Amino acid sequence: MKVSKAQLNQLIQNKIHAAGLSQDHAAIVADVLAHADARGIHSHGAVRVEYYAERISKGGINNHPNFTFTPTGPCSAVFDGDNGAGHVAAKMSMDHAIEMAKSAGVAVVGVRRIGHSGALSYFVQQAAHAGMIGISLCQSDPMVVPYGGAEVYYGTNPIAFAAPAEGEDIVTFDMATTVQAWGKVLDARSRNVPIPDTWAVDKEGKNTTDPFAVSGLLPIAGPKGYGLMMMVDILSGVLLGLPFGKHVSSMYHDLSKGRELGQLHIVLNPAYFTDEAVFRKNISQVMQELNAITPAPGVKQVCYPGQNSRNRELLSEKNGIDIVDEIYQYLISSDIYQRSYDNKSPFAS
Repeated sequence: MKVSKAQLNQLIQNKIHAAGLSQDHAAIVADVLAHADARGIHSHGAVRVEYYAERISKGGINNHPNFTFTPTGPCSAVFDGDNGAGHVAAKMSMDHAIEMAKSAGVAVVGVRRIGHSGALSYFVQQAAHAGMIGISLCQSDPMVVPYGGAEVYYGTNPIAFAAPAEGEDIVTFDMATTVQAWGKVLDARSRNVPIPDTWAVDKEGKNTTDPFAVSGLLPIAGPKGYGLMMMVDILSGVLLGLPFGKHVSSMYHDLSKGRELGQLHIVLNPAYFTDEAVFRKNISQVMQELNAITPAPGVKQVCYPGQNSRNRELLSEKNGIDIVDEIYQYLISSDIYQRSYDNKSPFAS
C-alpha cells in the first residue's frame, strides 16, 4: 500500500490521539514516525504505532507530562520528560539546545525520564535546519552481548549526527552500535531464511545463522562497537542519574509503567568556530567529492553517509511511501490496538 507522507502522518496522528495523547503531542509523534518511513527506516515508522498506542492507553506514556527545562550552566541543561512521549520530549529539548547554542556557541542538554523517541535523525536535522551541528545519542533495551560475552547487557544504543551544507542540503548520519537491527532478524524469521553469522549469538554465546535461535545481538566491529555502546550508555544514562546497562527497562515489560530512558543532545554553532558560510561550503564540497570518488567494481556510485536515506526520502515525495497492508488496515481501523505487546520477551516474534 502506497500513501503520501501527509496521509501517513494524519493516520498515525489520529491513532495516537485516539489512544489518549493530546493532539499537539500526537502530531509530533506522527511527524517523527512519518519521517522515518519516508527515509526507508521502517523499523522506526508506522510499524511502531500499535505498540505506542497500547502503552499510551495503559498509562505507560504520560499523556499530560510536566516537562521542565533546567539550565545547569552557561551551555548545559537538563530536560525532564516526566515519562511523556519520547519523540515530543526529544524534539522540545532539541529546540532548547538550539536556542542555547545560538548564544553560547555550544549546548549540551540531557533528556531524562522519557519513552522511546524513534529515529534520532529527526532531532539532529532540527539542529542542521537551524544552521547548527547536531549530535544525539540514547539508551535502548538490553539486547546486545558485550564483546566476548554470552549474556546481554547493553542496548543497540544509537548515535546520530547532522550538519548543514549550502542551501537546504544537510548531511545526516544515524546508526545503531550493533551489526544489524533486531528488525532485520524478525524479517529473516518471517521469510524463514538464515542470517549471516556476524549478526547475533544464541543462548550459549555462539554465533548463529538461525534467526529463531537469536538471544543476543553483536556490536559493530567487535570491541570497538562494544566501547561505543558503553560510551552512549554512560552519556545518556549514568551521566543523568538514570538506570544503565542491563538495568534499562525493556520496551515490552509492563506497558503501564514509564521507561525512565535517557538521551543526550549536543549542539555546536559553527559560527563560534569558523566562518559559517565557509563551513557550509566545505560540507557541500565533502559531499560532492565523496560522490566523485571512483567506485569499486560492482558499485554504481560512492555515497556520502546518509545519502541513500535522503534519496529514498526524495523518491517517496514523488511516489508515496510503501506501508505494509496489515499496518495500513490497522491505522484506518477503530481499534486502539489489535494485539498486545505487554510483557513479551524482547526476542519474541
